[in-house]
Order: sequence, then C-alpha cells, then structure tokens
Amino acid sequence: MASAATALWQPQEEGLREICALLEAHISPNSDQARIWQQLQHYAQFPDFNNYLVFLLARGEGKTFEVRQAAGLLLKNNLRAAFVSMPPVSQQYIKSELLPCIGATNRAIRSTVGTVISVLFQIVRVAGWIELFQALHQCLDSNDLDHMEGAMDAIYKICEDVPEELDVDVPGLSERPINVFMPRMLQFFQSPHASLRKLALGCINQYIVVMPSALYMSMDMYLQGLFSLVKDPSPDVRKLVCSAWVQLIQVRPSILEPHFKNVTELILQANKDSDDEVALEACEFWSAYCDVSMPPEGLREFLPRLIPTLVSNMVYTDDDESLADAEEDESFPDKDQDLKPRFHASRLHGSETGEDDDDDDDAVNVWNLRKCSAAGLDVLSNVFGDDILPTLMPLIEQNLARIDDDAWKEREAAVLTIGAIAEGCITGLYPHLPQIVAFLIPLLDDKFPLIRSITCWTLSRYSKFIVQSLEHPNGREQFDKILIGLLRRVLDTNKRVQEAACSAFATLEEEAAEELVPRLEIILQHLMCAYGKYQRRNLRILYDALGTLADAVGAELNQAKYLDIFMPPLIAKWQQLPNSDKDLFPLLECFTSIAQALGPGFSQFAEPVFLRCISLIQSQQLAKVDPAAAGALYDKEFIVCSLDLLSGLTEGLGAGIESLVAQSNLRDLLLQCCMDEAADVRQSALALLGDISRVCPIHLHPRLQEFLTVAAKQLTPQSVKDAVSVANNACWAIGELAIKIGKEVSPVVISVVSCLVPILTNPESLNKSLTENSAITLGRLSWVCPDIVAPHMEHFLQAWCNALCMIRDDFEKEDAFHGLCAMVAANPTGAVSSLSYVCQACASWNEIKTEGLHNEVSQILKGYKQMLGGAGWEQCMSTLEPAVVQRLARYGV
Repeated sequence: MASAATALWQPQEEGLREICALLEAHISPNSDQARIWQQLQHYAQFPDFNNYLVFLLARGEGKTFEVRQAAGLLLKNNLRAAFVSMPPVSQQYIKSELLPCIGATNRAIRSTVGTVISVLFQIVRVAGWIELFQALHQCLDSNDLDHMEGAMDAIYKICEDVPEELDVDVPGLSERPINVFMPRMLQFFQSPHASLRKLALGCINQYIVVMPSALYMSMDMYLQGLFSLVKDPSPDVRKLVCSAWVQLIQVRPSILEPHFKNVTELILQANKDSDDEVALEACEFWSAYCDVSMPPEGLREFLPRLIPTLVSNMVYTDDDESLADAEEDESFPDKDQDLKPRFHASRLHGSETGEDDDDDDDAVNVWNLRKCSAAGLDVLSNVFGDDILPTLMPLIEQNLARIDDDAWKEREAAVLTIGAIAEGCITGLYPHLPQIVAFLIPLLDDKFPLIRSITCWTLSRYSKFIVQSLEHPNGREQFDKILIGLLRRVLDTNKRVQEAACSAFATLEEEAAEELVPRLEIILQHLMCAYGKYQRRNLRILYDALGTLADAVGAELNQAKYLDIFMPPLIAKWQQLPNSDKDLFPLLECFTSIAQALGPGFSQFAEPVFLRCISLIQSQQLAKVDPAAAGALYDKEFIVCSLDLLSGLTEGLGAGIESLVAQSNLRDLLLQCCMDEAADVRQSALALLGDISRVCPIHLHPRLQEFLTVAAKQLTPQSVKDAVSVANNACWAIGELAIKIGKEVSPVVISVVSCLVPILTNPESLNKSLTENSAITLGRLSWVCPDIVAPHMEHFLQAWCNALCMIRDDFEKEDAFHGLCAMVAANPTGAVSSLSYVCQACASWNEIKTEGLHNEVSQILKGYKQMLGGAGWEQCMSTLEPAVVQRLARYGV
C-alpha cells in the first residue's frame, strides 16, 4: 500500500522544509499567530498542500511529534472544508497514507490519525472508503496492542459522531460494519489492557440510544460484560459502566427491569466510589430513574442506604473550586471569565410568557457530585414526599449539631439538604416552618461565607410557603425577619454571598408581590446601597432584583420618595456606559420593568431613554454592514434589548409616547427590524409594532402596507415551523393593527386568514399562545372586514369556536366575539352546520361585561332559534352538554 502511495505523489524537499518551519512557528507560544495564519492561508492555495500535511503526519520521522500532530490537526480542518473539491488523485493519496498509521507506535500520532480518519469518514461514509474497514478489521485481529488500540480509537471517534453510519448495508461488504465490530468489542471487555476495555465500552455505549440489531441481539452478553466490569481497576471503565446503566434506564428501562435490584445495588456502591467522577456518573442514576416514571416502589427498599450516601456526598470536598472562590472579597475586581454569557429572552405576547426557573446560585457552574446529589435528593423528595423524612431528619440534625469550626462543611451540607427537599417534603415540613426559619435566620450571620450563601438559597426555596404563612399568627413577623435578613446579606462584603442573597431576594419578591409595599423604602435603600459597591457580575443580578421588584409592586413604585432613591443612580450609570458596553443589556431589561411599573410616572425620564434606544438600534444596524464606521462590532442583543425597552416605554406611557415617536425615525428602523434575518430581532420588533399600533398607529401610516405584508409573511406554515414565537407576535400585531386601522387592513386579510386556519385546525402541535392569538386576530379581522372573511367561514368556524372556548374572559375575547357576530350577520347560513360549536363558544363566557356585546350574542342565538324552528333548535340543543344548555339560558334562548 505504501509503495502505491509513493507512486501517487512525492513531496519536494524544499516545500517540506518550509511547511515544517511554519508549523514549528505555529505551535510556538511566542510567535506572531496572525502572520503565520496568513502564510498558512497562502500555502492552502496550492493543490498539494494537504498532501504535504498528511506526509508529515504519516512519515515525518525525524520531525517532532508536536509538529506531526500540528500537521494532522491542520489537515483535519482542511479536509472538513475542502476534501470534496480536491483532485481525486489527492483524495486517494490522503486516504492511503492514513491507513498504515492507524497502529503508529506513538500514541499521540495514533490519536491524531484517528481524529483525521473520523472527520474524513463523515464526508465519504462507508461506501466511499471500504479499505478503511478492511484495515480496521485487520488491526483488531492483529493482537498487536498499538494496532488494536489505534483501530478502536478511530472506531470510537466515528461512533461518537455518526454511530448510525456503521449500521448500514454497503455493496462490497458482506456484513454491516457494526455486525463485524460488535463481537470483537464485547471480547475486549475481557482484555488485560484498560485502554481497550475503555474504548470498547465507550463505543458500545454510543449505540444504546440508536440500538442497532447487532447490540439488541447481544444484549445479554453486553449486560454480563457490564456486571463483570463493575469493579474494574480503571476508574474510566467504572465510570462508563455507570454511564451505560444511566442511559439504559433513560431510553430502554425494560431491558434493565429483570436486573433492576442487582443494578441498583451496584450503583449504590458506585455512588460511594473513591473516584469522584465515577460517583458522579452513578449519582445521575437516581434522577434518571425518577424522570422516566419507573414504579417508585422499586427504589423504596434502598432509601435507608441511598439517602445517607447522597447527604454525605453533598458536603464540599477539599478540592471544590467553589471553596477558593468563596474567599473573594467585594474589593476584588471581576475577571472577564467570571462574567457568564447572558441570554435575553425576547418579548412574547400571550398566555405562556413563562420565566426560566433557574435557582442555581452557584458562582462556579461546574456540575459536580455535590450538586448532582442535591438534585437527586430533590427529585427523590418529589417522588417519595414525606416518607424520606424519618431517614433524613436525624442526618440533618446530626450535621447541624456539629458546631465546631472544623465541621462547617457538614453544617453547610445540612442547610443545602433542607433547601433541596423544600418542595417535595413540604407537607411534612410545613407545620415546622416557623422552627426551620427561626433556625436558619441566625445562619445568615454565620462566620463562614458559604454557610451564609447557602442559607440565602435555602430560605428562597421556602418563599412560597413563607408568603402563604403571612395570615398565620407571627407570620408577618417571620416574613419581616427573612426580608431584613436577606437585605442584610445583599450588603455582605463577600461577593459569593451578595450573589446568593440577591438571587434569593428576587425569588422572594416574585412570591410576595404587593406584600412588599409596606417595606419598599427600606428595600430600595438596601438595593441602591449595594448598587454603589457591587462589581460587574453581581450588578447584573442586582438589576434583575430591581426589575423583579418593579414587576412585583407595579404602580406603587410611582412615588417621588421612591423615585428619588433609585432613579438617579440608574440614570447616572445609563449615561456613563458607552453604546458598545454589554453591561447595558441588564440595565435595559431593568428599565423595561421599571417603565412598565411606573406607567405615566416614567415620562420625566422617557426622552433620554427613548433617544438612547433609537441610537443603539441605529449604530448596531450600521455595525452590521460597516463595523469600522460604527466603531463597534455587531451584536443583535443591543437591538433586541432596545426594542423591548421601547415596548416597555410604550406600554407604560401609552399615548404619552406619541410625541417621541413623531419626532424620531423609529418607523423606518422598526420596519427594518421586522425584516431582520435573526428571529429574536423580528420577535421583539413585532411586539413593538403591536404596542405602537395600540397607542399611536398614525405614525405607522406612510408604510402601513409594508408592515402588514412583512407581518403576514411570518405566518406561513414554514415560518411558523421555523420560529413559532415570531409568528405569535406577528399574529398579535396584525390583530392590534386591524382594530385601529379598520378597512385599511383588507389587502392582507385573505392571506392572513389562510395562514391562521391551519394553526387553528392543528392546535395540539403548536403552543397555546399562538392558538389563542390566532383565534383573537381572526375575530378582529372578521370584525373590521366581515364581508371579506364571512364567505369562507365554513372552512374554519368549528376549529375557531373550539379555540375561542379556551380563551379567558377579557377585552381581547370580546373583540373576537364582535367578529363572530359580524361574520354570522353577514353570512347567517354559513354557520348553520356548525351551530353547536357556536353555542359552545357563547357558553364559554363566565360573564360578558359589555352590555352591547351581550345583546349582540343574544340576538344571534335568538335569530338561529327562529330560523331553525322549535324542533330544529331542540335537536341542536340535544347535542350539547346539559351545563352548556344551562349557560345559554342567560342569552334568553
């Protein structure tokens, strides 16, 4: 094979020398990487550059292994981008040079060759490289460790990326590759070499989800192999055994059922493994078991041994990264890597604007045994409820009783445990809540910062129940103690405690809502005191706490004494941050909540905020096409946050925003954003379009038809599939526009209705919010253009009425029923075949508050009763539930 490759191509000595020198510079830490990158791009223009790279990787004797590896990794990237367009002779040369190196004596070279092979295989697949399988097969049968390990490494990398590609019939091969490899891999479970046991097990585990028949037919052998490897001397192998059981319980629980007791026993042992990674993998089993709704009784007998294991694994280990972090005083500036990437959720109009439930307060977001054990205990408490308390409470009490300094980690774990079971065991804990809270509050002042921070988190887990207890004797006093205690910790000198306290306080705010009003002044004073001392990372969490406070208390915030506390520092920061600073994002979000809460009270701050948003959108749209002229790199999040703040302003100020819109170029910027290629920009832009339609549609007028056409485009079946939240906001905006502009909406009515019908007829495949908005918008279009919509009503009336039944009573539902009445009046016979559906929709109201609409609905129903005659009407009534007929009586029929 090597001689055939030599015949295909030979390197020039000078070229080889130049490329070697370049690669040596490339891996040197002190070199000018930008210049080297340019030179590499220059060499990449030559058709045989990749031949040189593979030659160096495969035959670079005398060169350092680092240079050969660098050649291989560069080759891998080039193949990904350009293999298909290479001359066939180069393709063949590269393939033929790689195969003899599968068993290279140097492990780093073998591994690099395996990586290149797996990338190349993803391009050509089995049929395009049959020689690879012959070579791998030979290596596996060679009994030479280097060859077996090299082949297994390449197969493992292929299985990791495209496992299903080895399970295909290929002309020229008598068997599917996986059928040939599977028996050999199972044999390797008995190999004396840990590397082969690990690779073989790793490969087969990749097939648990896709489950080819080769694995299904060998399942007994595979399970026996897992049992035999459970005490393997290599922690990597033990970890993979646990991983296999976790995956099996998640996707093929029936396979484990006959062995369940045995497996659980072994997982319980592995959960105490001396290697933390093995214990972590084993610990994943408990949540996985509960998540797939296996019968809980299967685990019950293990609880007395499992719960103590989880609790002891919740104690910080000495090498936990959080311990070093916990010592950081507030005077330490944040490092850039401390600032987690943040994700702004674009504005969504509708019933399900759900917040992400993220109560992970840990500064170092590394998943570890401690967190996994706490999560496992949380899940178990939700499955078994108070039944776990008799085992758990003595452990908590024992850990809390250890008050010496050396036992602080045990005390901390006990507080974490109390927080982990807050939801699942609340029935048993609720009567003792006053004692739990009374015990936790002093821990807010503990000398150990991690005890202070975990106490904040644990108290936040009980927020809902603490607020529910307000009516009980001493409930208000208990609430005040927690509120003041958390505020004290918001001003802690330790950054980790500040973060935990701020997050916990935001959770309490969400639950307490208007109960916070009597304490608003003291809350704002503490938050703004923190504002003056926090570093960048914790400022983000503080903004969230401020925004949540505004959402919680609403217009109560609109008092001069409160505004004087929190607005001047926010405005000062707003003016200080340049347009390119990402610290503006959380501030923009915070202002959005404040503007909505203050309503007209925000008008004194509105102009500079409005103009800043416009300038942010403008500069980002410029940065998109010319970053140099904009002086900033494009980042769409500036646009999304600015659009959402403009929506908040519009919602808060109402018609008061009109003069600002009139003097700006918002209309043209908004249209541009509605057509942006990024879905989240379109989503926020369409939300703003709907908000502006409500308060000052006149300023959309010169480009009204363009807005309508762009919004209608978001509702095509493909657009709905690609971006359902964009479609939702587009649908809502069209409805809002329709009731303001009346007949001017007519050019898009038919195209919009034809898009809404499939949404209404397949509600189960879409989110509830889109279905509701579609029903409301269809009603609004029918109200303003009944003559256009009514002739088509038979196609959608039943599905539409079903959707109307699901909408809660409010002004939007009223608009939709005005449309229903207008349409039926325009085409009375069109509704006869669907009359029972119309009746159900009318009966879905608890009460129509508007007298005029009540009379309209009543008139429609009486008209049908008259049209059908007594017998026809009675027949229609007989198809309805008695409760529906009873509710129709209020309309006088």
